[in-house]
Amino acid sequence: MASNQIPLASPVIVDAAALGQLLSSLQRRGYSLLGPTLRDGAIVYDPIESLADLPAGWTADQEAGSYRLRRRDDTALFGFASSPQSWKRYLHPSDVLLSSAQRDDGAFRVLPGDPPPSKPSALLGVRACDLAAIAIQDRVLLHDKYTDTIYQSRRAGAFLVAVQCTESAPTCFCASMGTGPRASSGYDIALTEIIEPDRHLFLAEAATEIGAEVLSEVEHTKSNAELRRKAQHAVDRAGATQKRSLATDGIRDLLFDNYDHPRWERVAARCMACANCTMACPTCFCVSIEDSSDVANLRADRRRKWDSCFTHAFSYIHGGSVRLTAKSRYRQWLTHKLAAWHDQFASSGCVGCGRCITWCPVGIDITEEAAAIRGLPAPPAAQGETHDGNVPDR
Repeated sequence: MASNQIPLASPVIVDAAALGQLLSSLQRRGYSLLGPTLRDGAIVYDPIESLADLPAGWTADQEAGSYRLRRRDDTALFGFASSPQSWKRYLHPSDVLLSSAQRDDGAFRVLPGDPPPSKPSALLGVRACDLAAIAIQDRVLLHDKYTDTIYQSRRAGAFLVAVQCTESAPTCFCASMGTGPRASSGYDIALTEIIEPDRHLFLAEAATEIGAEVLSEVEHTKSNAELRRKAQHAVDRAGATQKRSLATDGIRDLLFDNYDHPRWERVAARCMACANCTMACPTCFCVSIEDSSDVANLRADRRRKWDSCFTHAFSYIHGGSVRLTAKSRYRQWLTHKLAAWHDQFASSGCVGCGRCITWCPVGIDITEEAAAIRGLPAPPAAQGETHDGNVPDR
């Protein structure tokens, strides 16, 4: 326990150099660490071991259909808005072996599928929008009529270290969705990174008993009102400077009442039905079951894989697929995400992270499409784009 322990009911100051003690404390408690790191030209969430694995001094420039790493002029450890991947990758994995059958002396022997994780995970650097997405997936996969045991085995015991956003990417619109940029719940510890000419530190706050226990093992000092104001101002600025927004008032009825709106045809002319938006989305949860066997018919596997409403086979029933066109698939996705989700799960299916905008190859913007259905002009951030199927060079 830190020798200078103080009551942790209020935020404390942790020097950036001491943040490694937080990771060490979690490792001693048996957690496997997951956090942001550099890989394949992007900042991704991967297993980490120490502070050296974090993307110190790196950020990412994002726009519709565009993502580029860029060096910062400081050594910020969390100086980026969002990762191409969400935490869904670990909590709701994309490919899971459910079971196998092996032919043995003329009979089949059933083999178990992938085992649950041997250790709970500690997620480092969870943004407010992703906390909101995890809460949505909890509601869908844990607290609905049926429990997803695969998700449950990964979610149980997970330790969440949130990082408050002090900068927003041009594709972010969490402020209009009420999901950020401040993380207000769903975490064990929340960090706000503050970099000044003469110091690099974190304002740290524990929200759970185990969070307070972990934080007490990290060297810290008492915070002051001035530093708390600076942290609050930085988070408020991140929300105030967001270029995109999505008007949510009455959106359920708006979309249900505009099933035949001509905008669906226009967006379909651009949409490649590639499913990038659903793969990057932190709340999309659709899966399919795939059976396969080897050439000699000695082994058969049953796997669960992510699926998408943008694929032709997703809506297949006897006789063919229900949604044959890109128009019908995009309409299904947007209407389900922003409208039908309210009926099913009592919330929007969108948290405003902007990943679907960044990772759409042709730069389709969900905020722009929703505004067009409403009869409003495109958000300022999207007005540089043409609407004839082309996206200008960036």
